[in-house]
Amino acid sequence: MHNNRFLRALAGKPVDATPIWIMRQAGRYLPEYRALRSRVSGFMELCSTPELACEVTLQPLNRFDLDAAIIFSDILTIPDAMGLGLHFVEGEGPKFEFPIRHSHQIDRLTAPDPETDLGYVMDAIRLVRGSLGERIPLIGFAGSPWTLASYMIEGQSPGDFRQAKSLLLEAPETLHRLLEVLTQSVTSYLVAQVGAGAQALMIFDTWGGVLSERTYLEFSLKYIKTILDNLSNESISQSTPVIVFTKGGGQWLPEIINCGCAGIGLDWTVNLTKARDTVAGRCALQGNMDPCTLYANPECIRQEVARILKAYGPGSGHIFNLGHGIQPQVNPEHVNVLVDAVHQLSLPYHR
Repeated sequence: MHNNRFLRALAGKPVDATPIWIMRQAGRYLPEYRALRSRVSGFMELCSTPELACEVTLQPLNRFDLDAAIIFSDILTIPDAMGLGLHFVEGEGPKFEFPIRHSHQIDRLTAPDPETDLGYVMDAIRLVRGSLGERIPLIGFAGSPWTLASYMIEGQSPGDFRQAKSLLLEAPETLHRLLEVLTQSVTSYLVAQVGAGAQALMIFDTWGGVLSERTYLEFSLKYIKTILDNLSNESISQSTPVIVFTKGGGQWLPEIINCGCAGIGLDWTVNLTKARDTVAGRCALQGNMDPCTLYANPECIRQEVARILKAYGPGSGHIFNLGHGIQPQVNPEHVNVLVDAVHQLSLPYHR
């Protein structure tokens, strides 16, 4: 591979410079994305049309010297394939026509077949791999079971989580049944992505950080670990590294390390120096610039890059990223400043 910094850093191997990719690097902050989006019926048409998803995936790579691509898709493809009626409302986000409100709905759920029900994602991955060749690696992804369940129960972006947390407290076994079918679904979905050509995987536990420690371990991390165990049984995790990102979960690093992931994503609230001491070389760390930094001027961006690189220190095992997805109003030229700064300013840390 022409540029394997990302995979080498994820494995803790030496690199010439710190690799960088950006969560939501393909998306609304790019004028070329907005132009393409204006010509289709909606967000789901972009996701479910492999040729369009491939085009969107490649857009940021044509602008920036990024070290990895991530397939353009959405974490809610699995519940959509389960028949919950996913649609996106402009300015409001995802909505489900048939949210989970009764236990009998869970009893009727079955894991989607990734090659038929979600075949458009696999086709997009194949197209992107064909276009990328050996240029840079491609990341596949899925939402964590708890995160997917939160959307499915609330019927939209969770807000105060009143429905999901009420179910957790009042009928935990019912929630466990939902999490079990989602765990099966996520496992088969990720296995299929690897089969289609994904060279690394990421599990987005977007809403894990809203839980208490007890409920996080029981209702979120437990199922992430099961997925990683399942991938290991399929001989996937040895050849295809997995990154786990629990937004707001920095206090649980010791527990996350033990789930078997190759890397841990960190949001901007985490002290990177302390996080490196905590993981003690057992896995890589990804992150963790505040996305709002990209609204600042170029010199401020460079200063923040320098601070984060210094916080991690010399050696490999760090993948530079934002602490969450890039925001739609960001100036693309500031992204160029970020990417170039990471590559240039990290050189002394890898001599």
